[in-house]
Amino acid sequence: MKTVYTESTPNPNILKFVCPTQLTSGGIEFSEVTDNSTSPLAQILLCIPFVEKVFITANFVAIQKVEAISWEDVQDDLAEIVQDHYDEGTVILASTKKEPITVYAEMTPNPNVMKFVANRLLVPDIIEIKSRENTAGVPVAEAIFGEYPFIEEIFVAENYISLTKNNQESWDLWTMDVRAYILNYLQNDGKIFEQDYVFKTETPTQILMKDSNDYTDAEHQIKAILDEYVQPAVANDGGNIELIEFDEETKTAKMLLQGACSGCPSSTATLKNGIEGILKQMLPNVVENVEAING
Repeated sequence: MKTVYTESTPNPNILKFVCPTQLTSGGIEFSEVTDNSTSPLAQILLCIPFVEKVFITANFVAIQKVEAISWEDVQDDLAEIVQDHYDEGTVILASTKKEPITVYAEMTPNPNVMKFVANRLLVPDIIEIKSRENTAGVPVAEAIFGEYPFIEEIFVAENYISLTKNNQESWDLWTMDVRAYILNYLQNDGKIFEQDYVFKTETPTQILMKDSNDYTDAEHQIKAILDEYVQPAVANDGGNIELIEFDEETKTAKMLLQGACSGCPSSTATLKNGIEGILKQMLPNVVENVEAING
């Protein structure tokens, strides 16, 4: 009986294979084949040439493929593989040794944002909470907002949580307290997001994000350059950058800044100049301007 089904994600190269029961309380990413893996399923999937990464958390398996392969051609076969391992109980193996969780605080270029980094993956995609009214499905956000009234925004990506405070409090006074709170939350198996949470990009009301499936050739090229040359540095600073659209008539690429990058006094100008230079160099006569917009 087929019980595994697929769900799309904001990243067109990542597809979720949802199982009927919870697989694990944490999140584990697999990117290479090893002999001592906790997931026989992940090791089988990573032997497939077009599979780049496997992320297992909550009740689903997220698979990241290479750009050149279409999901329509492979998703049924992958779903069958996941289904077989689910039925056999070999999606992920219970470990007798629980790795201690650690959390450390890291400053960002934005003085109002502190980055709290864990030694485990927290999410398969970005979660951005811009207000206290939008925490549905994200228990960690509800907990942090409830504990710290001065926190205004929460950004979760990969293995870290970036918190934006108001101007009335200082991180010098609160960093260690918040770090301890997040560490305790994770050590007690606190949920980051609910199983039915839908990952989405929260944007200003005047911004309409273009679906990657509708990208032009130029937009695909810009996105590829951002992912390879810009995103790693931006993520290291606790933020994210997304392509909104590219106007071929004005040769302007519009970017959305998120996390620590949003509202940073220096990031808009720095990222604009840096990204603009990279795109001009790698796409001469295609991109002439970059417009950075805070999320």
